[in-house]
Amino acid sequence: MNKFYSETLHKLETSINELEIEADDCSIERIEAIIQLIIQTLSDLKQFVLKRGFKNTDEEIHFFKHQKPVIVAKLIYYNSIYKIETKKPNGAKPIRKYLNEELNKLKRFFDNNLEFYKYYRTNNSFIDDKLFIRGKYDIKLSLDTVYFETDHRFSTVADYKAAKILANDLIQVYIEDQLNNNNQKKPYNSFSLNWEESKTALTELIYALHSQGTFGNADIITIPKTFESTFNISLGDFYHTFMELKARKINRTKFLDSLRDALIKKMDEEDEM
Repeated sequence: MNKFYSETLHKLETSINELEIEADDCSIERIEAIIQLIIQTLSDLKQFVLKRGFKNTDEEIHFFKHQKPVIVAKLIYYNSIYKIETKKPNGAKPIRKYLNEELNKLKRFFDNNLEFYKYYRTNNSFIDDKLFIRGKYDIKLSLDTVYFETDHRFSTVADYKAAKILANDLIQVYIEDQLNNNNQKKPYNSFSLNWEESKTALTELIYALHSQGTFGNADIITIPKTFESTFNISLGDFYHTFMELKARKINRTKFLDSLRDALIKKMDEEDEM
């Protein structure tokens, strides 16, 4: 089980990283593609579990307590981000209010599941046989309705709740980043420029300009801040993005190549006029 799970998780995370590096953080199409990847991965994992089973109860508990929740958490996270982005209002103040309401939802879940949070976070195990073994449940444990609607061959009374805990950590970070970005945005003026390409593309351009010495001795930390201010965009961890660009197996300068091709095409078209 461990070998198949590790290979499955690695394949999924690699595919997600490849999608993320090619698109803007807020790309709805990217999130949709990632959600489909995770759903297919869970389907493959389910088929493996149903066919192979578990060697013993320890392996079963470990799978439903630690392994499956990691992947389900990714599904919860990206599905939540999808909903947040598609329902986000316009305007700085409405966005702040909306995002704070989303944070309050996370807090309510925490408050309503405080005992389970304590149990799971401290890695307790004294009732694991009731929480993470299939087909066993105790109505006195205040079960979520979702448990009765799931396939009990591939779920336990608490594996989804464990996934929610992992996902909510990620969602909280995402929302707080969005709030920080929203607070840092300058008031809109009709002469400002907005960057319409992906953040990865801008990072590629910035590092190319820095490598060329276009801005003299300007530090690589300073340049992104200027671009963020000028083009109304937050690049986030741009150094991590650059590391991902370096890791590309092919076409490491995809955006720069497209710029060159677009300029040459325009020149050729004007020559023909």
